[in-house]
Amino acid sequence: MTRTPPSRDSTDASLSAEEWLARLLSPDSGAQDSDVFERWRLADPEHAAAYAEAERIHRNTALLSNDPLLRAASRAAYRDTATRQASTSQRYLWLFAAGMAACLLLTLGLVWRDGRGAAAEQRYANAVGLPKAVRLADGTRLWLDAESTLTVRLGANERVATLERGRVEFAVAHDPRRPFLVHAGDNTIRDVGTVFQVSRDRDGVTVGLLEGKVAISGHRGSQPWSSGLEPAQQLHIDHDGAAGAITAFDLAAAQGWTRGELAFHDRRLGDLLAEMNRYSDTRLLLGDPTLVGLKVSGSFRAGNPDALAQALARGWQLRVVRTATNELTLLPPDPRRRR
Repeated sequence: MTRTPPSRDSTDASLSAEEWLARLLSPDSGAQDSDVFERWRLADPEHAAAYAEAERIHRNTALLSNDPLLRAASRAAYRDTATRQASTSQRYLWLFAAGMAACLLLTLGLVWRDGRGAAAEQRYANAVGLPKAVRLADGTRLWLDAESTLTVRLGANERVATLERGRVEFAVAHDPRRPFLVHAGDNTIRDVGTVFQVSRDRDGVTVGLLEGKVAISGHRGSQPWSSGLEPAQQLHIDHDGAAGAITAFDLAAAQGWTRGELAFHDRRLGDLLAEMNRYSDTRLLLGDPTLVGLKVSGSFRAGNPDALAQALARGWQLRVVRTATNELTLLPPDPRRRR
């Protein structure tokens, strides 16, 4: 049964999924409609399920209307009605209608069996080298750091990225009808139109926020937890699922790596070399373990270990020795040069 779309000034929460679909597809639908719809959708899990079903039916009906075989059959049926007797024509049209209905049920059945729509999953990976920029079909921009891998599925009702390893920055395209979720281990980061970074390594998962807001949820054992971040804040979650305290997010370092720059402020030399070695086949090694804790500050170009080695030689008087074709070893200053 066809239902009349609600008036534009209707603000109550009793609208059906079909009415919401009609309103959001209207040419004059705006941001206010999107905000009210999102509150309606999140108010009850049944709302989201009903809307997903209405959207699937609408999408697949549109696909069938453009199917070339069905359109050709329709034209053939129309031509036949002009030359055949009424009884024969009616029988043909009835068979055609039955066939079209069967095609519609088959299409909807296939989508229903899929359960989450027909969206394909795309895998992205970046090996050793500079950060890699990716633009998704929905307009979302990603920056994959070195040694990073993730999969993305842009569905009809939600967009989901799963970070397998490494670090990724997400600049999410706003779409209130399709929330953007990032899974990292057992943790879920829900975007609210933001720019944020997620890293996953042997120490756990870290989420840092540059713009907007994000909601993070996880669980430690059987105890669920949730947290939110404001710009310039970060949250670390260890492998046991325990969330630490919210701390300051180093924006200079976060914004730098996407441009291929490593910004360090009073950081350990061992950490700097481990970071640099992710961007080049030439390895930087420490020839003396006492150098690991040497504090270093500065901005260095990722993927250029020779330049970093020379900067350390000038600024910290370290000695640089090429110990293999793709290997530079750093040693303490020459004691004979000290005064």
